[in-house]
Amino acid sequence: MTSLSPVFSASATQTAVMKARLKRLQRHLQHGLIERDTPIRLTLLAMLSGEHLLLIGPPGTAKSELARRLRRVFRGGQYFERLLTKFSVPEELFGPLSIKALEEDRYERLTASYLPSASIAFIDEIFKANSAILNALLTLLNEREFDNGAQRVKTPLAAVIGASNELPEGDELDALYDRFLLRYEIGPVSDEGFHQLLQLDDAPAPVLDEVDLLCADDLSAVQAAATRLPLAEDVYYLLGGLRAFLRERHITVSDRRWRKIVKLLQVAAWSNGQSQVQVWDCWLLQYCLWQQPKQRATILHWYQSHLGTDAVVNPERLKRLIGVWRETLEKERNNKRHLGNEKGERLYVDHQGQLTTLSGREYSAADNGEPLYLAPPDQTDRSNAGQGYRCEELQEQFFDDHYQQCHVDGKWVRISEYTANPDNRLMRHESFSPHTEPVRYSESHIHERVMATQDLLDAIANFKQVLGRKLETIAADVTDHLWLDPGFAVPAQENLRDSLTVIEALEVQIRELQEGFRQLPRQ
Repeated sequence: MTSLSPVFSASATQTAVMKARLKRLQRHLQHGLIERDTPIRLTLLAMLSGEHLLLIGPPGTAKSELARRLRRVFRGGQYFERLLTKFSVPEELFGPLSIKALEEDRYERLTASYLPSASIAFIDEIFKANSAILNALLTLLNEREFDNGAQRVKTPLAAVIGASNELPEGDELDALYDRFLLRYEIGPVSDEGFHQLLQLDDAPAPVLDEVDLLCADDLSAVQAAATRLPLAEDVYYLLGGLRAFLRERHITVSDRRWRKIVKLLQVAAWSNGQSQVQVWDCWLLQYCLWQQPKQRATILHWYQSHLGTDAVVNPERLKRLIGVWRETLEKERNNKRHLGNEKGERLYVDHQGQLTTLSGREYSAADNGEPLYLAPPDQTDRSNAGQGYRCEELQEQFFDDHYQQCHVDGKWVRISEYTANPDNRLMRHESFSPHTEPVRYSESHIHERVMATQDLLDAIANFKQVLGRKLETIAADVTDHLWLDPGFAVPAQENLRDSLTVIEALEVQIRELQEGFRQLPRQ
């Protein structure tokens, strides 16, 4: 368990007692059920957080049993259960109309023993709710209020466990779907657990001590205390990255839902005895963010692959920085200053290695010592795509075989006259190299570059220490965590080690860049 900070030291005993109670309640809820540990945790956490849980799965998978067991650990209040069909009417959920009120021209329902008076409720096939039921149900789920005639009354509702064999169809059910912060796809027992299922007896669960039962005051106290719990910096970074990831995949998550998720994480962390919300608590996000069950695995994979990173030290950011710095270093290494003479004229190095103020020269092109020529002026491309013509090629293609003449500018010109005219030679340009020296940098410039890399190296060093401590404690932290699957410790450790390996490799590259900046020419 994470040690509590001074701010929370006054409630250390309170949180320890609550965590012990919740562990006993979890064991009680798990009695006689096979492979239902995670939905049991989510059911209890939903009630503790004042949120609702949706179970998606076929009949006979213990959906209703989970809700009924939750009722057993809640002291006081009423339990309500109903199966909806497309023919269900509001009276089935909210109670019959009061005849006495109608006689007094008031439209009111008798809500006792119905959903508006319940603390824990199970609604099966909830997406069969029709428009006559839907609006009142939405208000009750979200605001915990019910419009009874002319009055809007508060309800004692702690949590609703909704169940369905299938996902909702139709835009009118989207708002109802969004009211369930936690969603879990529940299936039959696996082949591995089937033998154990067949051996189950019907022995009742041990009787709970009355003091372990939760009541409405307990839920209010936990939720109020949890709101003061801060989020670790890497949690903010992780949530922001996950939001962008979901947006890229067109998985819509409302702002309201993100706010509720934070409150859920705070309750999970506080009840687990933590002083802040940590990245481990975000394992629960896989059950809060999917719209289709198949998306849960994608969200979990993203989450696990981003463990061990934060806003400063994460592979994607480091790789981008290293790329920018590598380009900067190469540019500064190759940066040259163009030198000039005493008159301020720029100097160049000619083809003979001599200094000159000329930037280049024009010269007659030749092929193995044989001059090259241009075609006659009436040709579209006189240079032959820059290759020119040898005298023999010029004669064969453009001059008369017998008279050795061609028509140029209205006159007959012999080839000897044509080749003797310097205007008909193919000319090429040679640029001279600038006379330069490497740019020398000031001590302050080099110091700035070195310190920019050192700041990140310091951050990496601190991060590695934090990561090392997480690796040392993660097995105990996760195994002892109220709300996490203990098996999560193994992949979490693997991902942390992978992150550490990647970060260390990038750290080596940053040190190489830092040394490169140190070796820049100095003034």
